Amino acid sequence: MRSNTIRTNRAVTTLAALLAGALALTACSGSDAKKGSGDTSSGATGSGSGVTLPKLNGVNLEVAAVWTGTEQANFKKVLAEFEKRTGAKVTFVPAQDPIINFLGSKIAGGQPPDVALLPQPGAIKQAVDKKWAKPLGADALKELQKNYSQGWQDIGKVGGRQYGVYYKAANKSLIWYNAKTFENAGAKEPKTWQELLTSARAVYDSGVTPFSVGGADGWTLTDWFENVYLSQAGPEKYDQLAQHKIKWTDPSVKQALTTLAQIWGKKDYVAGGADGALQTEFPASVTQTFTGGDQPKAAMVYEGDFAQVNIGDTKAKVGTDAKVFPFPAVGTGAPVVSGGDAAVILKDSKGAQALATFLASPDAATIQAKLGGYLSPNKNVPVSAYPNAVQQKIAKALIASGDDFRFDMSDQAPQAFGGTPGKGEWKDLQDFLKNPKDVAGAQAKLEKDAAAAYGNGG
Repeated sequence: MRSNTIRTNRAVTTLAALLAGALALTACSGSDAKKGSGDTSSGATGSGSGVTLPKLNGVNLEVAAVWTGTEQANFKKVLAEFEKRTGAKVTFVPAQDPIINFLGSKIAGGQPPDVALLPQPGAIKQAVDKKWAKPLGADALKELQKNYSQGWQDIGKVGGRQYGVYYKAANKSLIWYNAKTFENAGAKEPKTWQELLTSARAVYDSGVTPFSVGGADGWTLTDWFENVYLSQAGPEKYDQLAQHKIKWTDPSVKQALTTLAQIWGKKDYVAGGADGALQTEFPASVTQTFTGGDQPKAAMVYEGDFAQVNIGDTKAKVGTDAKVFPFPAVGTGAPVVSGGDAAVILKDSKGAQALATFLASPDAATIQAKLGGYLSPNKNVPVSAYPNAVQQKIAKALIASGDDFRFDMSDQAPQAFGGTPGKGEWKDLQDFLKNPKDVAGAQAKLEKDAAAAYGNGG
């Protein structure tokens, strides 16, 4: 499994600087941003002129994904446009994590969905290894090659063949904050980890808990770790740990966990303490940061650009009430960690191939971009399609980074280690959140589970 690699520390720093400059515009309100920059230079109009699709009257398709709530509702609007253009009928099938297990039971019952959105490169590889996934046809390949950088194409390949279309991306190196709490505390947007701790102290002293952590979902904890580790240990070590070429007992892991414990280990710094955090699911971790005026349950919440979907479920406005800064530099450079969901065909047909082709087009992505809380790696989606200045700049920075980003480490791991609720890295980091003093114990558990999942000793 090939991960995208940041060539040098300099590349990490360059993109982080791009983001920092971009996010300085967070004072723009969403309504102002909607007036748009008029940037349609990418050429995609969303009018249907960009991609040719066959007529599929009478064709029924099923699409499976783990998306829920607003995210699912927004994706259904994209599927509705596909239906309108082709005459096909598309049913969304809600899947559960880990999606490979969900698909396994569907396939065993003789009812696989036609297309599945897989949230990990590791899951794509498993689907290929199990002979479930079908390669993309000529039309989908052509659309992919026209609209995606080489790096985003490559992470959808297995054994040199293209199986995945990365329909959705995530910038996972962002911290969102309640602007009123920072203002009342006299806290500033931090650029370094030390400055983050200083801002957290100021917020705490003003009477607000600094951090909201969605610890009930183990994946949020892996993302915290990856940002600290990438910035502190550097890209080379990040790749080695992602491939289990070094052990989780390595001193670099000890350093990252010890650093995380500076926040996780202060019970008054995490909303509800460790026990509360472990009962807080990701959506609630976001909404509780932006409800309650200037006395929310927490001042800050770490997660990707997609947190905007959940902020949208509150009265807070992105850019005024809800602001954002890049994950601070723990080492020499600020981290840039990306994630994404790839469309993979499980039942090869004219309809399934047409849907993959549509999802690779700027037409599809532009529909969801306009709805907010979504980021596309498709370089031909107009920046002006994004609904506010914050998201426009995050999108611009992602495309400008080209291939210079690191893909989420846990998403590269075998699913048994990096993608299963209640097991592997998710469970081990939940246990560490509960007892952040036991760094050595956490390392030992992580290494034991990694060695079992990767089938090697590091």
